[in-house]
Amino acid sequence: MSNIKEINEKLQLLQSNIEKVIIGKTDVVKKALVTLLARGHLLIEDVPGVGKTTLAQSLSESLNLLFKRIQFTSDILPTDITGVSVYDQKAGEFEFRQGPLFANLVLADEINRAAPKTQSALLEAMNDNQVSVDNITHHLPDPFTVIATQNPMEYYGTYPLPESQLDRFMMKIKMGYPSNSHEKKMFVEKGSGIQNIHLKPVLNASDLVEMQKMVDNVKIEDSLVDYMMSIIQATRGSKHLGLGISPRGGLIYQRAVRAYAFLSGRNYVIPDDFKELAVPILAHRVIVNTRHGSGLRRIEDAEIIVNELVNSISVPL
Repeated sequence: MSNIKEINEKLQLLQSNIEKVIIGKTDVVKKALVTLLARGHLLIEDVPGVGKTTLAQSLSESLNLLFKRIQFTSDILPTDITGVSVYDQKAGEFEFRQGPLFANLVLADEINRAAPKTQSALLEAMNDNQVSVDNITHHLPDPFTVIATQNPMEYYGTYPLPESQLDRFMMKIKMGYPSNSHEKKMFVEKGSGIQNIHLKPVLNASDLVEMQKMVDNVKIEDSLVDYMMSIIQATRGSKHLGLGISPRGGLIYQRAVRAYAFLSGRNYVIPDDFKELAVPILAHRVIVNTRHGSGLRRIEDAEIIVNELVNSISVPL
């Protein structure tokens, strides 16, 4: 993978491989790949049964990644995901037994069904790629990505994710229902029932790490940095928002647009990259000022406001 054309061909093959299973959701697949390339974490909020878990499994299969799935419930404990120290009588010392977080791709299924204490156990892992148990730090594998699924808040038995944890997710997206034609195709091809995923690997973990390093070298012109800063400043100055984008949010935004350009076969960023990713990157990081609310749910309000702010800012020529 020595040049951008060869890499782009590999990435297109990877995307096509995933879309054998995730039918008619090209935009969703692209955003998931951007998150992986940018060393980020992905939060998918939607109703059950639209393919959230299948997307994570397809990514791991296609990249031949070590994959672990954690089903979050109200009684799951922090040590159930990070691991626990167990006393070995023969050795006369404590031995650390790794939890399911020790994988390349971790599916945190229905993350908002876990109590806040367990949700917070993910923060160190997602921010620093490590966990601390009994005052000992254990480093997680490289690459490491969390894909979390979340049921809408009106569903019974769920807890809201705190702002500090939402901020650790690079993107928040929705799968949405398939179109009629794609849903019919799915019914015809899987008429006998749900089939297991058996995708052949297209790339591997080493390839992904190499591409993640190359993403860091994608160029952003100074005028586009100013453009991004104008977007960020607009969120801080908007009367409709009580909280704007933090500097950490800006750094995450910058990493993501580099990865989006890279996935698009370019080694440079263009203004449309910022526009394309504004809502999935920024909307879950702002807090809507309820005094100026429109009566919609918070996240829907945030998406509308962010989109309007971005469209109001002049694009550098």
